[in-house]
Amino acid sequence: MNELDVRRVAPPRRSRKKIILVAAAVVLVIGGAVGLALFQPWKLFTHSTVNEAVPAAVAVSASAPAGSVPAQSPATASPSAAPTVAQEPATPPAEQTTSEPVVLASGTFVDGEHTTTGTATVLQLPDGSRYLRLENFSTSDGPDVDVALTDQQAGGDDWGRYDDGRYLALGDLKGTDGNQNYAIPVDADLSGLTSVVIWCDRFNVAFGTAPVSL
Repeated sequence: MNELDVRRVAPPRRSRKKIILVAAAVVLVIGGAVGLALFQPWKLFTHSTVNEAVPAAVAVSASAPAGSVPAQSPATASPSAAPTVAQEPATPPAEQTTSEPVVLASGTFVDGEHTTTGTATVLQLPDGSRYLRLENFSTSDGPDVDVALTDQQAGGDDWGRYDDGRYLALGDLKGTDGNQNYAIPVDADLSGLTSVVIWCDRFNVAFGTAPVSL
């Protein structure tokens, strides 16, 4: 093949440049989509508020049944007496008592990767159920944010250590603001757990922590 034939077979320089530009554009689009999915930057500007009542157990005890007055038998009733209808006394309303939860531990949030405020309280109800309650709470939004109890001390600059030891996940963060309850598993051993952490699992970092020695 002579030099003229090589020139005819080889693609034009402009076509090669176009292919490179298209390939680069595809890589940028894919990279941008992956980055958006991972970082979700719009959550820097989003907030959500959840307000839940303090959990409480209500015990209802019924009053003792009142005795009934027997109706007069037709066989023994006096012929001259007007027929009477037996009246049962009114049943008093059932007595209802409300038991307040007991505070097992409580602490104030300190900032981690993001500004976080409010209090975290571990409550136990008379029936033995336990809850973590966040009150006057506020933090930032983010991807894959969980609420957990850990054995790491709250505070400090090492915001990625809170899942290094014992880590009891209580579920996804319900909202960035408000008053929220998180049920603690009935079989969970809370001994030795020392802090509540608002944990971004996507980036392995604490948004904020609160000391609660249990």
